[in-house]
Amino acid sequence: MSKRLIWVLWIALAAVWFGTLDQRALVRPDEGRYAEIPREMVASGDWVTPRVNDFKYFEKPALQYWATAAGYTAFGESEWTARLWPALTGFLSVLLAWWTGRRLWGPAAGHLAAAILGSSLLFVVLGHLITLDMGLSFFLQVAWTAFLFAQQDERSVSRRWMLLAWGAAALAVLSKGLVALVLIGAALVGYTLLNRDLSPWRRLAPLSGLALFLLIAAPWFIAVSLANPEFPRFFFIHEHFERFLSTVHRRDEPGWYFFAVYALGALPWTLLLIHALLKSWHQGTAGRFSPDRFLLVWIVATFAFFSVSSSKMAPYILPIFPALALLGGRHIAGLSRPAWLLHIAPLAVLAVTALVMAPRVLDLAGESYSPEMLHRLLDWLSGAAAVSLASILLAMLLAWKRRNGAVVAVLAVGGLLSTSAGLLGHDQLSDFTSTRALAAQALPRIKPGLPFYSVEYYEQTLPFYLKRTLTMVQTRNELSFGIEQEPEKWIPTIDEFTLRWHEHGEAYAVMTIDIFDWLSAAGLPMSEIARNRRYVIVEKPPQLTAAPSVGRTATEPSDRPVVPGEASPKPRDATPTPVRNGAPN
Repeated sequence: MSKRLIWVLWIALAAVWFGTLDQRALVRPDEGRYAEIPREMVASGDWVTPRVNDFKYFEKPALQYWATAAGYTAFGESEWTARLWPALTGFLSVLLAWWTGRRLWGPAAGHLAAAILGSSLLFVVLGHLITLDMGLSFFLQVAWTAFLFAQQDERSVSRRWMLLAWGAAALAVLSKGLVALVLIGAALVGYTLLNRDLSPWRRLAPLSGLALFLLIAAPWFIAVSLANPEFPRFFFIHEHFERFLSTVHRRDEPGWYFFAVYALGALPWTLLLIHALLKSWHQGTAGRFSPDRFLLVWIVATFAFFSVSSSKMAPYILPIFPALALLGGRHIAGLSRPAWLLHIAPLAVLAVTALVMAPRVLDLAGESYSPEMLHRLLDWLSGAAAVSLASILLAMLLAWKRRNGAVVAVLAVGGLLSTSAGLLGHDQLSDFTSTRALAAQALPRIKPGLPFYSVEYYEQTLPFYLKRTLTMVQTRNELSFGIEQEPEKWIPTIDEFTLRWHEHGEAYAVMTIDIFDWLSAAGLPMSEIARNRRYVIVEKPPQLTAAPSVGRTATEPSDRPVVPGEASPKPRDATPTPVRNGAPN
C-alpha cells in the first residue's frame, strides 16, 4: 500500500469521524448529563465540584468534564464540542493501535489493527456518543502500550516507558475511577501466573511511578473531598464496591450478556478476532515476556471482571477492543482463502437479513414514533444495510483473488460507513429521544431569570439546550444524592409546585404530555409554548398573578394538584421507583 493512499485513508477517516459530531441531537440520558455538567462548570466557574442541574454529582471523576469545559471555552457550546472528547480519544486510540502494531510486528500489522479498530461497531458508536468509556479505554491503552514497550527496551528507556504507563493509569482513574487500577492489576497478576513470568515486576519503577501517579490523580480527589466531606463515602464505597457487588443500579444482566455484546459490537470482525485470540497464546513461551500473551490476558481479565459484576452495561467492555484489534492485525493477514470466505459468509447473511427486516421498524409507529419519523429512519437503515452488504460481497470477491489487504480495507470502510449511517438514522427519532427542537421552539418566549420547573420528570438534555438549570418537582431520578445534600433546591410535591406557580407573576415549566393534560383539566393557569412527542413547555401568563386560596399546605406528594373547593387528592410516595435507563454508566 503506497504512502499516498495511506494518507488519503487517514484523512478520509478523520473527515468521517469528526464530520458528523454535530449532525445529531444529544440523546438522553448520558449525552445530556455529560454535556451539561461541563456547561455548568463553565457557567459557575467551579471546576472542582461536578454538578448536574445545580446538584452535586459525584458518580464519576472530573477529567472528561474538564476537557469538555475547555472545549466549550475555546469553541463554544454545541453538540460538536460536547462530543469532541470521546471522538478525539477514540481517534487517537486508532492512531495508537496503528503505531503499536507497526512497532511490535511491522507495518502491515499496524495498518490492519487501525482498520479493525476504526470500524468495529461498538468502538465507532462509543466514539460518537458522550459517555466516559472512550476516555477510560484510551488511557488504559496508553498504559498497557507503554508497559509492553518497557519490557522490550533497555532499562534506561524502559523506565521512561513505565513512567508514561503510571501517568496514563492516573488519567484513566481520573476518567472513570478505581476500575482502571483493578483492570491493570488483574491483567498483570493474571499474566504473571499464567505465563510464569516475573520479569515485568522488575521494570515497574514503583517508587517514582507511584509518586507520578499520585501527583496527577490525587489533587482533585483531595480538593473535592475538602470542599464536599460527603464525597469520599459516596464515590469510593457506593460507586465502586456497592455498584460492583449489588444490583443497586438495576443492571443485573445474565452471565452471557457480554458475549452477546461482543458478538454484535465487534462486527464486521467478530469471527476473525476469535481466530486471532486462539492463535495468540501459541506465539509466546512460558517464562519469557510475550506481548501476544499479555494482550490475551488483558482481554480475558477485563471481560471476566465485568462479567462477574452485578452491574453490566454494553460500554463496559470497550477497553478490550484496542487489544483485540492489535491481535487481529497480528494474525489475520496470513489467512487462507477458505478461512477468509468462511469468516465473511455469515456477514453476508446478516446484511441480507438486516436489509429484509429493516421495514419492520415501521411497526413501532405510535405515541412515541410517528410514521414519518420511522420512514426516514427506514431510509437510513436500508442504506446502512445496503452499504454493508455491498462491502461484504466485494470483500468476498477480493478474498477469492487472495488480496487480503484489500479485503480488510473494504470491510473497514463498509463497517465505518454503515455504522455512521445508523447513527445518523437514529437522529430521525430525535423528537422523542432529545429536546433540541423543543428547546428551539421555546427559547424565543423564555425570559432570563424567571423560575423554570421540571414537573415529575427530569429530562437530561433540556438544561443543555436551554442553557439553564431547572427546579425539579416530585422527581429524584439519579439526583437523589444531590437532593439529599441540598433539599432546598427541590420541590417534593406537585401541591407545593401549584402553590408556587400561583404565587409567581411569570414562570415556566416542562412536563410530559399526560401531566400537562392532567394539570390542564385541574385548571392550572398555563399556556403552551412548545411541544414534542414527549414533553410540553408552558408559561404562566403574566396577567394571572393572583393566587387562589388553597385548601391545605402540601406536605405529601399527590397524584394531582389541589383545586380550590375540592377534596385533597390521595398522597403518594415522593420518591419514584428508580428509572433504569436514567442511571449513569
